[in-house]
Amino acid sequence: MQTGEGTFKCEVCDKTFNHIDSLNVHFRMHTGEKPFQCEVCHGRFSQKGTLKKHMRIHSGEKPFKCEICQGRFSRNAGLKEHMRIHTGEKPFKCEICEKRFRQSGSLTKHMTIHTGEKPFKCDVCSVRFTRRENLKTHISMHTGERIYKCKVCNKRFSQSGGLISHVRTHTGEKPFKCEVCLESFSESGSLKKHVRIHTGEKPFKCEMCDGQFSRSVNLKNHIRIHTGEKPFKCKVCGKMFIQSGCLKKHMRIHTGEKPFKCELCNGRFGRSAGLKMHMKIHTGEKTFKCEVCDKRFSRSETLKIHIRIHTGEKPFKCEVCGERFSQSGTLTKHIRIHTGEKPFKCQICDERFGQSITLQNHMGKHTGENTFKCDICSAVFTHSGNLKNHMGTHTGEKPFECEECHEKFRHLGHLNVHMRRHTRE
Repeated sequence: MQTGEGTFKCEVCDKTFNHIDSLNVHFRMHTGEKPFQCEVCHGRFSQKGTLKKHMRIHSGEKPFKCEICQGRFSRNAGLKEHMRIHTGEKPFKCEICEKRFRQSGSLTKHMTIHTGEKPFKCDVCSVRFTRRENLKTHISMHTGERIYKCKVCNKRFSQSGGLISHVRTHTGEKPFKCEVCLESFSESGSLKKHVRIHTGEKPFKCEMCDGQFSRSVNLKNHIRIHTGEKPFKCKVCGKMFIQSGCLKKHMRIHTGEKPFKCELCNGRFGRSAGLKMHMKIHTGEKTFKCEVCDKRFSRSETLKIHIRIHTGEKPFKCEVCGERFSQSGTLTKHIRIHTGEKPFKCQICDERFGQSITLQNHMGKHTGENTFKCDICSAVFTHSGNLKNHMGTHTGEKPFECEECHEKFRHLGHLNVHMRRHTRE
């Protein structure tokens, strides 16, 4: 309806416009009319310009460039919002908790935390959601539809956002930068999780023990400690694990894979923690000191185990024969005497062993590797530890001393056997 020269009024909401075309576009909000259709995914839009912007999702076109980090964007609004990461600007403030946001949409989503509002309902199962994208993701569970396709590897996604994030694995683009340590990330969610390292924020709380975590997946894994759930099973020995990562590390026992390499001596390790501990051999770092004998250790756990030599504590008991041990690992190995379990298998001759070190020694028979040679008598050994023990026969060194009678021994095992004489006295 024209209300005057150059003024057009919407009959539904009384909003006025200077052009009839603007009124026609606006009126589609009330009618729901979407005359512009995408030929790729068949999505419909009320405006031609919106369709044009949408097409960039399929074409990959990103005409808007950030001059600071070179990140590119398909929409000018996306670049404008991105720039706030660099400037730190957060113009949208929650009036309840005063938290600030870079985008108005983020504030709107945040407000549902306070209101509890879940305006988006699934027409299939009636589940409600606080966010439209969560509903859209949920709907794909019912339909199985994945309309967004990666042009590089043909992987398909149910959401455009999933495709956009995935494409960065091919381009290497990391537009989200930490303002504290400057590390960059391909996804805003990854940056958000990373920032908690600096802030110490742990928003995920365990209802059973009050433990708090920075990531929901860490809480999920933690909950399994309480429930006893171990969903990840080793196909070789049947051992169960709480986390897939633990299973992956465990599999290296069977495969012999050692992906972590020391750049100084070329020693290889199955775990990064093993390499980290090994590096202290080269650096000589031993920060943990025994208050009884002043011996120093590179790990607190090693010191704790060492202290038991002085205290005689053996907290780990075999339920079969009653023998006690100072270390849980020693008990585990001992139990195999009773069970007959031999989890370590030679991939060449199929012979099985109760300990990984025995398997390693056995492999020398097949490979002919005897890399550790005695410079005095030319005896060869498959392990440096065996050579070290052997050298004591030449040097006469006996590094293990009894605290009771001061008798010395070449091997720790001999000292342990000797100590039992004192405990029986």
